[in-house]
Order: sequence, then structure tokens, then C-alpha cells
Amino acid sequence: MLALIQRVTRASVVVEDQTVGAIDHGILVLLGIEKDDDVARADALVKKVLSYRIFSDAQNKMNLNVGQVGGGVLVVSQFTLAADTRKGLRPSFSSAADPATAEHLYHHFVAALRAAHEPVATGIFAADMQVSLTNDGPVTFMLSA
Repeated sequence: MLALIQRVTRASVVVEDQTVGAIDHGILVLLGIEKDDDVARADALVKKVLSYRIFSDAQNKMNLNVGQVGGGVLVVSQFTLAADTRKGLRPSFSSAADPATAEHLYHHFVAALRAAHEPVATGIFAADMQVSLTNDGPVTFMLSA
């Protein structure tokens, strides 16, 4: 399971001209789910996302996590993160989870995140989404579990 996380001053997701999820200061999580992923990996990644220290403390060092700064989390399913781009000029999605498994794990990830943190906003799984963000820093990390 992969999470591309970005520290943002704001982020939102629009589907069919309607904003379906938005946060101010916090983390945008682009979530990619691979074939071998399971609930245990999802739970581990939730813990890692919430614990990852990417916000500045009083000495301007990245020592604080999203909860410590009162930030929000916006989760967007991102099937293309599971692409294999090592060969050729067209991505292969053979390592991506099948849609039913991916949807189940996406919803589990979001539910586990909401049980541990607030606020949490989301996009819509498998929808055509337009994601807008202001990356703060820019600060972007790829996490895996």
C-alpha cells in the first residue's frame, strides 16, 4: 500500500462540479493499493500517516505530526500510484489491486483514519476527480506499508 503525502495549506476534490472533500492546513494523501495489500497493511499505513512528522516546530524543524498541529487529512484514491513504470513508455497496472479489493481497502483505510483523527475528508473511489492543492513547502513524501 502506497501513500503519497503532501503537506498542504489547503486541498479539495471536485466531482461533477461539486466539491466532495476539502481541508485547510494538513495532509493530502494520494492512496495507491497493490495486489498483496491487506487490512493489516492499511492499518499500519494509517498509523504511519498520522505519526509522520512533517510539520515544523518552534525551531522550524519537522518534528510535529498532523494531529499535533490540528491539521486535516484529505484522502484520494490514486490507482496510478500502483503503476510499474520501469519498462517502456506506457505504465503497466499489473501490480494494482483489483477494483473490488482496492475499494474495500480504501474504505477500511478511511474508516481507520477517521477512528483515530479528525477532520478527515475524501474524494469518491474510482470517480473522475479534480484535485486542487497548495503544497506547503513544498513537502511531499512517499510512504509504504
